[in-house]
Amino acid sequence: MFDAQTQTEERPAVCPVHAQPDHPPIKPARVGILVANLGTPDATDYWSMRRYLNEFLSDKRVIDYSAWIWQPLLQLVILSKRPFSSGAAYKSIWNEEENESPLMTITKAQTAAIKAKMVERYGDDVRVDFCMRYGNPSTKSKVREMVEAGCTKILFFPLYPHYAGATSATANDQFFRALMEEKWQPIARVVEPYFDDPAYIEALAQSIERAYENAETRPQKLVCSYHGVPERYLREGDPYHCQCQKTTRLLKERLGWDDTEIVTTFQSRFGPEEWLKPYTVEEVARLAEEDGIKNIAVCAPAFSADCIETLEEINEEIKESFEEAGGEHFTYIPCLNDDPAHIDALCGTIERNLKGWLA
Repeated sequence: MFDAQTQTEERPAVCPVHAQPDHPPIKPARVGILVANLGTPDATDYWSMRRYLNEFLSDKRVIDYSAWIWQPLLQLVILSKRPFSSGAAYKSIWNEEENESPLMTITKAQTAAIKAKMVERYGDDVRVDFCMRYGNPSTKSKVREMVEAGCTKILFFPLYPHYAGATSATANDQFFRALMEEKWQPIARVVEPYFDDPAYIEALAQSIERAYENAETRPQKLVCSYHGVPERYLREGDPYHCQCQKTTRLLKERLGWDDTEIVTTFQSRFGPEEWLKPYTVEEVARLAEEDGIKNIAVCAPAFSADCIETLEEINEEIKESFEEAGGEHFTYIPCLNDDPAHIDALCGTIERNLKGWLA
């Protein structure tokens, strides 16, 4: 299991050469690799859920309505009820052994695997850690730790294959806010989305091939369910929809399938607006009712790690929608998580972005 304390500070701080004797000691320079995911509540109780949801739903990148309209509704109505239902959903998937959400468990495992490969290649010149956009460990705290550990350069890697304002951009916003508070600000780079990276597509394809090989009956349709965003975001210039469509196309080409075997859908609709369509929960029911599809598989290419939207929403709510409409066999294909092919893809992306910083 990942433990940030295991990678700290055997390298002593020293006074710079030719400096005055009273000059403060400085850590030897290192490069920080900070991976970031969405976040997780600390527990499933009402107040833990309320704190997490308040931070998440108050983010203007996520809900961009006027604060005069949105905040009274959020504070007085939504946050008085939703922590109970969200807490129950989290409780159904909670990692009781570690007392944390699956997203936290998986992100720790991913970070440990990335760290092992980075240290093997670059030695003590790198420091690898993770942060969450919402909740703990916070982006601010991890940037501070990296600076204190001597990181004069930081590569920030939001673990979202596809760019969206509500995911990649808000993670970057928080990273930049943290940099603003540093007296000696490190040089920074941000990793671009990797939705069409051949290694990522290959890892996805391999996971699907394994699932199909292990299925008692070959699924008639693969549903690629991506997290939804309001439809107007596409019209306002957000590239998320186009990047999702390209991932599905590249995946289809790598698998050697035709258009009848794979479909792109969007899940997790919130609020009264029209979101990107087709909605996963409706499409799986339509496949069963109208097309007579009795056996489907669902994967979630936009998620780097299994979380509440996959383990609870897809594997429970969306599965139920399919079965109630007459579907018989529902296969959820887990996210790539810490699969070795996924870790290799992520590390390849990191190494490309470290060029010029490390040999």
